[in-house]
Order: sequence, then structure tokens, then C-alpha cells
Amino acid sequence: MSHVLSLLVEDKPGLLTRVAGLFARRGFNIESLAVGKSEIPGLSRITVVVDVEELPLEQVTKQLNKLVNVIKIVELDPTQSVTREHMLIKVRVDNTTRSQVLEAVSLFRASIVDVSTDALVIETTGDSGKIQALLRILEPYGIKEIAQSGLLAIGRGGKSITERVFKN
Repeated sequence: MSHVLSLLVEDKPGLLTRVAGLFARRGFNIESLAVGKSEIPGLSRITVVVDVEELPLEQVTKQLNKLVNVIKIVELDPTQSVTREHMLIKVRVDNTTRSQVLEAVSLFRASIVDVSTDALVIETTGDSGKIQALLRILEPYGIKEIAQSGLLAIGRGGKSITERVFKN
């Protein structure tokens, strides 16, 4: 079962390696990893998607909490959070297929970010289902290359991971 963890951490060199190492030592494969600055200077947010049973995940979470630079860990419930992926897709096109690919891009509210005579680069953002559906539509034309971000996730509603840690 996939679990989405949101970690609030101090922005320190080597911390990402230590976090990933904890999962690796347990033999867990990280499906997705995204890191970026948070709304608080000096703190970053790490979003990790890992496929693991709940009990071993609890053990890893406890170990993550012991790391000095980890401020807060929250497991995000899929029904109570917003998740998005970002992907660039290079698709093979020619004069006969270009308009069909452009129509698919329009239907999925994606964008063309680069055009050449034999390929288009498409940018799309959405949940995993939308991204996979677009890939299935584009596959017959010939996907030449894909670059994908890690999953980004944030809880729904007015509460934030930081307000429980720091009183605003």
C-alpha cells in the first residue's frame, strides 16, 4: 500500500541523504520524492511516497522523528489531501499526427512548451490518474522521453503542518 508522508525539516546539507537512507536500510522502495522550500525560512518540505505496510512504516516514522533536523512528520490521507504530479513528455510527431497530438493536449488541459519539426514537448500537471490517461493517449504516437517530478501533496482545509509546530 502506498503512503504519502510530508516531512517538515531544517534545510541542512545531508539531511535528504539520511532520510532516504532510513528507507533504504529497511528495504523500502521510495516511489516518489520531492523536496522544496517551505513557507518558513530555513525549513524545507519533503514529500515521500513509499509502498509499505503500516507497521514497518510506523517504525521508520519513529526513526525519522529521532533525526535532529526533522521537525514534523505527517502521513497524508488521500481523501483529505490534494496531490499533483508534474511531467514533461516529448512525443514524436509528423505532418499527419501533429494535429491529433495537439487535440489530445488540449483535451487534457496540458501545454505545448517546445515545438520542432519531428517532436512536441508537452507539460502537464495533475493527479496520477490524469497523467497516466494522457500517457496512454500519447503512447501510439511515440513517446520519446519523459521527465517527471515527485508527487506534491498538501492537506485540504485551513490547517497546515507548520501551525501545529510554530504558533503564527
